[in-house]
Amino acid sequence: MQMTRWVRFLGSFSIVTLILAACGGAPATPAAQPTTAPAAPTAAPASTGGGKLEIFSWWTNGGEADGLNAMFDIYKQQNTGIEIVNATVAGGAGTNAKTVLKTRLQGGQPPDSWQVHAGKELTSYVDAGQMEPLTQFFKDQGFDKVMPPRLLEQITYNGEIWSVPVNIHRSNVLWYNIKVFQDNGLQPPKTMDDFFTVAEALKSKGITPLAVGGSDKFETPHLFESVLLATFGPEDYAKLFQPGADWSDPRVRQAAETAAKMLEYSNSDRSSLGWADAAQLVLDGKAGMTIMGDWAHGYFISKGARVGVDYGYAAAPGTDGIFMWLSDSFGLAKGAPNPEQARAWLALCGSREGQDAFNPKKGSIPARTDADVSLYDEYLQYSIKAFGSEQLAPSVVHGAAAPEAYMTEYGNALNVFASDLDVDAVVQALQDAARDLK
Repeated sequence: MQMTRWVRFLGSFSIVTLILAACGGAPATPAAQPTTAPAAPTAAPASTGGGKLEIFSWWTNGGEADGLNAMFDIYKQQNTGIEIVNATVAGGAGTNAKTVLKTRLQGGQPPDSWQVHAGKELTSYVDAGQMEPLTQFFKDQGFDKVMPPRLLEQITYNGEIWSVPVNIHRSNVLWYNIKVFQDNGLQPPKTMDDFFTVAEALKSKGITPLAVGGSDKFETPHLFESVLLATFGPEDYAKLFQPGADWSDPRVRQAAETAAKMLEYSNSDRSSLGWADAAQLVLDGKAGMTIMGDWAHGYFISKGARVGVDYGYAAAPGTDGIFMWLSDSFGLAKGAPNPEQARAWLALCGSREGQDAFNPKKGSIPARTDADVSLYDEYLQYSIKAFGSEQLAPSVVHGAAAPEAYMTEYGNALNVFASDLDVDAVVQALQDAARDLK
């Protein structure tokens, strides 16, 4: 990638600087752009001769489970005789897993390594003294040379690096059934007005316009963050998650009214479906669209569907040119039962081999800047380019924009709203939740 494009890329990060911890670092190429390979890092630590490794995550659906298993396969090849304990807890965005994890950590029974969103989410574990710093490990592995500076900022807190990113996801994606759209002469909506025009056309044909889940307890909060982004724009959206943010802004009510109207075009059984069930409705042609992160892409391909043939993609309505991002990472537990094996796992998570095995199946792009782009499909190559050229905004639902306490309050407010569509109540609840923005 040309240096001028990288300068534009750095400029795009300005929308999130006020809500992310500052960290120095020399500019690097945007994620997953092909570059000259850096000097070889320190060899990954390996474990041999028996032992265990417990990995805790919420990756149980389709492509995410496939991607995790691909990394497990490599780990077993590199670390002979190690038994991997795959401690997964089903539930999108980790809503269920985090509750289980909290109980284990408070009870002094940590897994060796657990999945945590890079950004403000990990700070609660650090403040509780539950994670080991990884700064020197990170540098020994050379990871600081092959990941974007802003991503490094998201895993840096109190002057230390705390986790190893394995990917970057896009949150604000509209997925649609290509045949349904072609049969009805429709184009993916670019604006909110377009969305309601398309929704009305689909409804008139007896097709559910928008598939939405609810049982994973993050689906409506996820939808709403894209509506907020469309309503406020990237800079003002980012300001909503700073201490002292003004949630009495009339645009909050506007966003709530828009979301309520969107949900009126969704499936009535949404509270009993997970995000993957909603994605399946689109794949089956029972619904025209869903708004979900690009882990839905991993789900679709795990079902044998073809991007550009069976399903298409676009930025969520009103957010064209903006990449709402998040990153999955893994940390090292303080008091990990198997720290040597855990470090070998973290070395794999941050390696090019590990990321190139994991991300094409997961539906995400690599955190490294030197990935083999030829291994990534049409959608993922599109996403790689978008991450390097579009304006960036941090996801609140997925841990980048705000701490865990606020995320919980935000999620609770939107999940109640999903059932009652009470605009007044959700606006008040969101104003109350802002007290936890620290």
